Amino acid sequence: MSKLLRLFRRATREEEGITGLETAIILIAFVVVATVFAFVVLSTGLFSSERGKEAVYAGLQKTRGTLELRGSVIANTDGTTVDNLVFDIANSAGGEPVNLDPAATSNKVVIDYRDADVNETNIVWTVTWLVGDGDDLMEAGELAELSVDTSTYSLGANQPFVVEVKPSLGGTMIIARTTPAGLDTVVDLH
Repeated sequence: MSKLLRLFRRATREEEGITGLETAIILIAFVVVATVFAFVVLSTGLFSSERGKEAVYAGLQKTRGTLELRGSVIANTDGTTVDNLVFDIANSAGGEPVNLDPAATSNKVVIDYRDADVNETNIVWTVTWLVGDGDDLMEAGELAELSVDTSTYSLGANQPFVVEVKPSLGGTMIIARTTPAGLDTVVDLH
């Protein structure tokens, strides 16, 4: 029994535990893991906010190049069919310059025509500068008159049609009108 008692006393005296060095190693491991996790979270957040910023800038660039219609659309006719459509355009507020040279081969404005019988892309048009600085760029404060040739499309009385003005950068300006029941030589299509 005394042996057993001695063994019991020895077991209670030899207490082993975690030393300070082992505690420090575990603490450092937790700090390293937390640092890596924080870096991953921050990198993901920065990446997603950068992608969001790119989307916003792309949207702003798209809207900045948009043209807008100023005034009415005028149809010049021979009494039975529309020969050409004339309308004034300007740059939207805060818009980027738009190339209005009909002879340009790149970075130019394309005009499409569509009615019940015709769907034509890149039709013939001309520009007359009403207010401008002498170059072919539509800039803030300038006004241009576009004339679209429709003589080959047999656009007659009481016909709906659509003209789409598509700058190389920015949104499409859609002009949807219907010719009146009777055609005078000059018709204001409002």
